[in-house]
Amino acid sequence: MSDEVKKAPVNEAQEFGNDPLKVRESDHYKDEYVESFVERWDDLIDWDGRADSEGGFFIDVLREHGARSVLDVATGTGYHSVQLLRAGFEVDSVDGSSEMLAKAFQNARDRDMILHTVHSDWRWLSRNINRRYDAVICLGNSFTHLFSEHSRRRVLAEFYSVLRHDGILILDQRNYDALLDDEGGGPSHEYYYCGDDVKAEPEHIDEGLARFRYTFSDGSVFHLNMFPLRRNYVRRLMEEVGFQKIDTYGDFQESYKHYDPDFFIHVAQKQYVEEEEDQP
Repeated sequence: MSDEVKKAPVNEAQEFGNDPLKVRESDHYKDEYVESFVERWDDLIDWDGRADSEGGFFIDVLREHGARSVLDVATGTGYHSVQLLRAGFEVDSVDGSSEMLAKAFQNARDRDMILHTVHSDWRWLSRNINRRYDAVICLGNSFTHLFSEHSRRRVLAEFYSVLRHDGILILDQRNYDALLDDEGGGPSHEYYYCGDDVKAEPEHIDEGLARFRYTFSDGSVFHLNMFPLRRNYVRRLMEEVGFQKIDTYGDFQESYKHYDPDFFIHVAQKQYVEEEEDQP
């Protein structure tokens, strides 16, 4: 598979060096989301297709927990921020990529909305965020851009710190368990990546790297290097940071077989719940 990676045509605007498989750095996403890739990102998502596939899942979960204010910490091109604004939530939109933020702002303007955007690295989120929210959402497989456990713990702690005492974190991830264990797990385009004119496929997978190739109808090719997070590992990190009750859905369903979903969605509650003492 390594030979396939070296022979694959790579868009010149992305820089991965002589050996793309050695690029395993949390900060590298800034070089991956180049303007030419960002301009095509919505072709991959297909806003209408994604709206049909996920329905009102996130809106329903947020309302169920009484959330009104939401921090979208990986807004990307703004899809979920726009959906939540339409539904009446207060939304602040954060991304570490200035190109993504610009695209998100324009997407909202095109729909007669104004996004409140914040350019910030998640690891130092509290430097740029001075309020508390009912909910934090981190969607689009974004958490997998973090390659070190230290960074992942720090980011989850930052998410925890900007939540109100009874707030929730909603974080999604690809089903890397299926990929790592060779149980399928390639993108189905049924729920998340709904664009018909884009081919998204894993090009390399090992315990420390998932490299995905995105081929667009105009022949453009782009790549993303991500860390393949296992489901139970993410749940454990959330618990160790302080989240107490974590519900995990598979492709928006409560019941699922472990290797079947394309994506897992974790809903983690911050609210402190005392454990019942053993009765005599």
